Amino acid sequence: MASILKQHHESKMAIKNHTLSNEYTQDPHKQWFVLRATYNRQKKAYDYIVSKGEVAYMPLHYTQKIVCGKKKRALEPYLPQLLFVYTSTEKICELVEHTPELSFLSYYYNHFKTDKNGKNPPLTISYTSMMNFIRITSIDNEHIKVVAPEQCHYKSGDLVRVTEGDFTGVEGRVARVSGQQRVVVEIEGLCIVTTAYIPSAFIEKITS
Repeated sequence: MASILKQHHESKMAIKNHTLSNEYTQDPHKQWFVLRATYNRQKKAYDYIVSKGEVAYMPLHYTQKIVCGKKKRALEPYLPQLLFVYTSTEKICELVEHTPELSFLSYYYNHFKTDKNGKNPPLTISYTSMMNFIRITSIDNEHIKVVAPEQCHYKSGDLVRVTEGDFTGVEGRVARVSGQQRVVVEIEGLCIVTTAYIPSAFIEKITS
């Protein structure tokens, strides 16, 4: 748990300074893979993978829980059971298929594609999309939401960038969600995450 708290703190501090951690530096030999851990053991998987020198990310946020009649803040995953790992194809195969300590870990498959054998391949996320996802999910804001597509009422298909406030640098599309204007970040085949309310003055259209 300590390593996850460290990741959350470092990501939050980096985002506060509008930067991303150096550990996420782009490497042409690596991809972002999405993995699924059964029985919510993604924290155990994260600790093991990071202890082996690999780069992993688990989006976390604080929630309010009632414990013994008292309200307490608890750090919980945005996406239960899921974990993101930045590594090579060979290494992810070793971790998922040949590591007894991670027998509860499996690939999250891309159900929108098929390989030459007609099977769904493991889902991978482009580097740019993943950096945008890390940026939004590392911000400590209780109004960030993981939503279903039908909850998003898009104003246009234009890609925009937030220029001011907590969400500076986040890129996505403008939509009304829960009655408010927000910027929506979509990881195709996986999830949709929205910012808190963003005024129009804090948004610029991306033209190239």
